[in-house]
Amino acid sequence: MQTSIAITRETDPIRAADEIAQQLLASAPELAAIILFAAPSYDHEALLKRLHERTGAIIVGASSAGEFANETQGEGLASALALGGDDVHVRISSARSITADPEKAARDIVAGFLGLEDMRPGHRSALVMTDALAGHADQLVDALTLATAGQYQFFGGGAGDNAQFQKTTVFCGTDVLANAAVALEIISDKPIGIGVSHGWEPASEPLRVTDVEGARLISLNGLPAVEAFEAHAVATGQTLDPAAPIPFFLHNILGIDTPSGQKLRVPLAIFEDGAVLCAAEIPMDAIVRIMRSSHDSTVEAAESAADAALKALEGHAPQAALFFDCVATRLRMGQAFGRELSAVRQRLGGVNLTGCNSHGQIARAEGQFQGFHNCTAVVCLLPA
Repeated sequence: MQTSIAITRETDPIRAADEIAQQLLASAPELAAIILFAAPSYDHEALLKRLHERTGAIIVGASSAGEFANETQGEGLASALALGGDDVHVRISSARSITADPEKAARDIVAGFLGLEDMRPGHRSALVMTDALAGHADQLVDALTLATAGQYQFFGGGAGDNAQFQKTTVFCGTDVLANAAVALEIISDKPIGIGVSHGWEPASEPLRVTDVEGARLISLNGLPAVEAFEAHAVATGQTLDPAAPIPFFLHNILGIDTPSGQKLRVPLAIFEDGAVLCAAEIPMDAIVRIMRSSHDSTVEAAESAADAALKALEGHAPQAALFFDCVATRLRMGQAFGRELSAVRQRLGGVNLTGCNSHGQIARAEGQFQGFHNCTAVVCLLPA
């Protein structure tokens, strides 16, 4: 497999596309596919069109909430990873109207997969990016697994808009799509390694979800959901301002109990009736806990995800890495987020790394924590 990465701070979409194309083509002159993450400030249609004109490659990706490649990171950037070679086959597919029917969206995506028709030997994986504001990401990932009969592993995340939660989009070819998901199918001779970890631990007693509507958490233990957070703030000596709760919520997220640990959800806002809006759905009757973390545990979790991805390569050397972590993690850590990126690269032996902060992370692979997550590090390793 041939890979190359690129990043640009250029804000003009045409010049940004030219700079990305120049960097990618310098390392891998024959590109099959480009994975692109671009800040919401770009004219995405112009960026995609120009990048395709310059490279001829198929393009998938999403708007993002922080971009990085090796030592460069920030907001308002565009980052990319290109891949190709005789030992890898790629194809893109997409689906719309996730909100209306996430199961049908999954079937529409899978209908474009080559690996379900052509049973050639190979490891089957797919990058999946979904419009985070459309919701139903957990259902989408579950439905993708069912539609592929468990033959594929999935990685990726939710499109971002720097935590404004106003408009998030995904890219398919030169199209910019909302309420949609896109996939890059990858059939490779060597395995692709995926690792997942989050570094949060329970900080409260278990609480039962007694009323919920999608991502709107209405009550816990029969009381307005906000009361559990207010009590936790008092017990831990923290301040919770209902009119501006994000500073508190960044350090006190929710964990849904599962057999393999807590699946994380970020609270975003408090309604007048005491309900709490979360970044993704929470199941009715689920047991949840308020969680805590630290900069050190977050870095250690990212290192653990890198270790798991290396193990999943089955002895093959890594050539390049895609890394996803939550915009909430970046906001919580501030400048210390650079520590996390550096730790992952060091763990991987300094291989080229690119990726983005996303509004949620996707991972479904053997031996890994499954589904759609918040505040979770996902490492994907492409083999040499």
